[in-house]
Formats: sequence, structure tokens, C-alpha cells
Amino acid sequence: MARDLSRLSEMLILAFDTATDVATSALVGDGEVLGERTSRAVTLLEDVDALLRQAGTHTRDVQALAVGIGPGSFTGVRIGLSTARGLALALDIPVAGISTLDALAAGAPGAVPVIDARRREVFVPGRVVAPGELEVEPGRTYVGSGAVRYRDVLASAGAEIPPDNDERHLPRARFHAQLARDFGPAEQVEPLYLRLPDADKRST
Repeated sequence: MARDLSRLSEMLILAFDTATDVATSALVGDGEVLGERTSRAVTLLEDVDALLRQAGTHTRDVQALAVGIGPGSFTGVRIGLSTARGLALALDIPVAGISTLDALAAGAPGAVPVIDARRREVFVPGRVVAPGELEVEPGRTYVGSGAVRYRDVLASAGAEIPPDNDERHLPRARFHAQLARDFGPAEQVEPLYLRLPDADKRST
């Protein structure tokens, strides 16, 4: 990569995360959010195009990518990573992978990020667990799709959970750009799976 990545605050970074049901994307330049969108993973490229047009810039101006690596939906994570790899190859730019849980936490300082893992489980930092087995700290805030889905379970244990429409429940892509540090070749960015995909389980 020929780009000078020593001054991250002056870079134009395209960031996105498709690990959860709500895909987020953002264009950040010189540390300022130039545009931000929420939609679905399948419309990610349309969102990217809209962000660039909104900012009056072009894909060739993007200097780096920050992509959510999960945990979350296996299909969603793969869409995000494949999109990042395709763009990085076409534009010859580096990529940084950011944990979706870390991005959630960055958007809600002091809160515990909880992502719906389906199959009556949730992803929390470092592990996957049943909602009822999560050791809740009474009075502490819990955010994310898992906190919303299992609100009753967590709240009964003392968790504070913002209203469903609170933006802290979304892994906003602006925080991926903010957290991005270790940029490198796209092929070196790996998904963060806290459990095996179903297809891999069936093959073992």
C-alpha cells in the first residue's frame, strides 16, 4: 500500500458494518462525519454511492476502509468483508477490521454491548451466552440488538436498557472510523466468530 497512513485524522475513511440486522455506513474525513446511513446489508453499495454523492466526492478519493468484522450474522459479516475486499482491490487502499462489539461500546461509553446471536443466545465481549446466564451488573447500561430483544430478561436482573429506538443500540459506522488503527491488506482482515457457523458445525 502506497498510502501514507501516519495521520489518520486527515484521511478520508469509508466505514461500514453489516453484522447486525441494521447495516450502518459512514464517510469520515479529517475526523469529521461527512455522511451516515442506516439500511440493510443488501443495499450497502447503494448506501456507499449515496454517501459519496452527498459529500461531493468520489470513490477514488477514499483513502482507507474500516469494516465491522462481527460478531453477528454470519451472512452479514461475510457481505461486509467481501465488499471491503472488493473495494480495497479496486481502489488499492488498505482496510482495518473493527469489532462490532467495540463499535457499540464506543457509541455508549460505560455500557455493555450485547448483540443478538439468534438461537436464544447473545454475543458479549469475548463470548456467546444465553441471556439468562449473563452476569448483569445492576444499574449498568446494556445496549445493542441483544439488549433490545432480551430486554425483559436483562432488566429483571437489574440492567438499564435505553428505549428501542435509541441510537446507542446501533453499531454506528462513525465509530469504526474512529477506532480504526491497524490498516493493512484486505485479505488479512478476518471475521470475528465467537461460535462456529452452522455450515462448519455440520461438517465436523
